[in-house]
Amino acid sequence: MSTERRIPLDRERVADTALRLLNEVGLDGLTLRAIARELDVKAPALYWHFKDKQALLDEMATEMFRRMLAGTVLAPDDTWQERLRTSNRGLREALRRYRDGAKVFSGSRFTGLVHAEQMEDTLRLFTASGFTLAQAVRATSTSYAYTLGFVTEEQGVQPLPDERRAGYDVDERARRMRDFPLAARAGAEIFADYDRHFEEGLEIVLAGIAARYGVA
Repeated sequence: MSTERRIPLDRERVADTALRLLNEVGLDGLTLRAIARELDVKAPALYWHFKDKQALLDEMATEMFRRMLAGTVLAPDDTWQERLRTSNRGLREALRRYRDGAKVFSGSRFTGLVHAEQMEDTLRLFTASGFTLAQAVRATSTSYAYTLGFVTEEQGVQPLPDERRAGYDVDERARRMRDFPLAARAGAEIFADYDRHFEEGLEIVLAGIAARYGVA
């Protein structure tokens, strides 16, 4: 009889394993059966911790956010623009660490209050800067939605930063669309240089917030 002692199965271990497996198989291949196999347990054992796959995705998104917080430093003397730049850059980097990271994060519900302290601090900064609470919520949620949508599209082309899906060759696209010269040239603006495009888009969002609410 084996005397090897098994590592206890808990929510944290399951979520960590699922995140590692996500990079190998993507969201479509991330089944409870595959995760159980990776953990060397039977699939029903996971139901003690998660009632269904969405509950697991919620925990994975929470862990992604927790790791993002650990790697993102928010300065107490930030302006509201600096806060949005820092937090959204941090969110993008956190999502890009995982294949289909944006899809996992989108629509998930945090399983704890891991986000509450940062949210409170950011809303306090915004309201002190002249925003009403409603305006602060709209400004922060709009920038969040921009980043989430941007990374969703980015990962459709580059599932991971060093990987590119077939079918997104900009030069080949331009040749196929040569009868539509502006649309052909637009490919380089859509499917390449994501870092620059993200930063430019974020600045557009910030400028729009300032113009809409009159807070410089």
